[in-house]
Order: sequence, then C-alpha cells, then structure tokens
Amino acid sequence: MAQFINPFSDWGFKHIFGREISKDLLICFLNDLFAGEFVIKSLAFGNKEQIGLSKDSREVIFDIYCTTDEGKEIIVEMQNRGQEHFIDRALYYTSRVIVNQGIKGEWDYDIRPVYTICFMNFVDPLLPLGKFRTDMVLADRDTGKTVSDKIRMIYLMLPLFEKTEAECETDFERWIFVLKNMNTFERMPFLAKNAVFKKLAEISDLRTLSKKDMDKYEDSIRIMRDAYATYKYAIKTGLEDGRKQGLEEGMAQGMAQGIEKGMAQGIEKGKAEAEHQKNIEFAKLMLSDGDSTEKIQKYTGLTIEEIYAIAQSLH
Repeated sequence: MAQFINPFSDWGFKHIFGREISKDLLICFLNDLFAGEFVIKSLAFGNKEQIGLSKDSREVIFDIYCTTDEGKEIIVEMQNRGQEHFIDRALYYTSRVIVNQGIKGEWDYDIRPVYTICFMNFVDPLLPLGKFRTDMVLADRDTGKTVSDKIRMIYLMLPLFEKTEAECETDFERWIFVLKNMNTFERMPFLAKNAVFKKLAEISDLRTLSKKDMDKYEDSIRIMRDAYATYKYAIKTGLEDGRKQGLEEGMAQGMAQGIEKGMAQGIEKGKAEAEHQKNIEFAKLMLSDGDSTEKIQKYTGLTIEEIYAIAQSLH
C-alpha cells in the first residue's frame, strides 16, 4: 500500500517544497534542475500574492515564490490539468514579477532574473511534441544565441518522462521519477544514491502527518479528484452530444430524400460522423494525458495528419 503524499495535490506540493522546514529539498531540486549553470546556496520564500498593477487588478497567487542568494526570483507551479492559454498564463506570471521590480523615479532597468518552473501533469500540444523538458528564453531566432537571461520559463511535462527507476542516471531524473510516481510507492527509491531522498521520504510519509495535516491533505486530494471527475464528465458529455447530433443529422438527411435507401444512407453517415467525432474527442483526451501519436492512431483510427491538426486546434 502506498504510504507517501501525492505531490500533485495542492497541499502536498506545498508541504514538500514550500515550507521552511523542507527548504533544503527545494534547493536540492533547483540545483539539480539547473545543474552546471549555477548553484543556489540559500533562498528565501517571498509573498506568493503579487499585488495587481492597479487597485482593480486581480492578484496573482503562485504555488511557490522565492528569491535565491544571488537575487534570482523563482516561481514554481504545479498544474494538474491542461487549460486554454496555459503557456501565455506562465508568461503573464513571469512578466508580473519583472514589472513589480520597477522603481519609481530614476532607475536604469537593472532587473533581476525571473525563472518560472511549471510542473505539468498533462501534455500541452503547443510545446514540442514528445519533449519532456522545454526551456524558453529570449534568444535570436536564427542563431539561438541568448539575448537576455532575465526571463526564463521551464515546462516539465511529466507524462512524457518515461524512464524507469533503473534508467535514471542523474539526480534530476531521479527527482522527476520520484515526483511522478511517489503516491504509488511503498518504499522510497534512491536512498543510497542521495541523502536528499531520505529527507524527502521523511517529509512525505503519510504516517508521520498530524491529524490536522492529514485532514488538510485529504481535503486537497478530494478537491483534486472532484476536478478530475468534472473534467472526465465534460469529455463524456461532449462525446454523447456529438453522437446524438450525428444520428439526428443522419436521420434528417435520410428522411428528406424520401426513400428508404436514402434514410439508411443518412443514418449510416450520421453514425460514421458521430463515430469520427467521438474519435476526435478521444484523441484530445489522449493528447492531454500524454499518449503517443502511435497509440492515439491505434485506438482512434485517425491519421497522423488528423492527430497533429487536433493537437494544434487545442490552442
């Protein structure tokens, strides 16, 4: 039986990475994420609520917001389900933090770097297909040379990380494997590889939670499951509506022809269109769950061209 916190729940994610007592876990993860670029020795948690640009502006609330010892500002977000304009949303978050650095009066625009890291428990078709990690920076389009290091967005599409425990070679890969599968573990892997995973096991062990924390965790799990159930119901309803519409259109077309053959053809066409629409909706669901193009083609019968077109239409 699994004995560790589900990190995809809002409370669970913040319990692991967003507290002073577990701050060293976040530092270790970030150092492994940026391995070879820079080393974070310490960080300070900041106010997760960014005040709007005017009194009527809506506040932006992050999962985790912190500043490193070198002055880099880092946003860490966990997103369970795909949503429209998710990439733009991350850009907006990052831009707001940059804007809030502004100083009235004389100022030379010497801004601090702002990095946004998005854990995504879904696949966004707007990002490169089949790529687990996408790093976005301001760079020259032709040469790829970075123009500014002041803004950076890193998207981690967890469904596309397919390595097994034995195949993980770096601590960053071990982190991703653990976070993706932690709520299924009976034991924490990699304890002999890095002491940080021992600390992670202690922090995330359900048996060590107080009753108050367990109640908060269970509420968070309940909210997460309700949101998923609503999402699934919306997909199911869309499929049923599409099938009904197809049948009705087929019947209407057949009856309008006034002959039995025309009616039969209309019904069959309606069924075929409904079935095709069902496969399109099913393909959208499979794309959001991170399934491969080959698997989607196998289960829906759609062509590769149709699948790519569906992926693009999601945005």
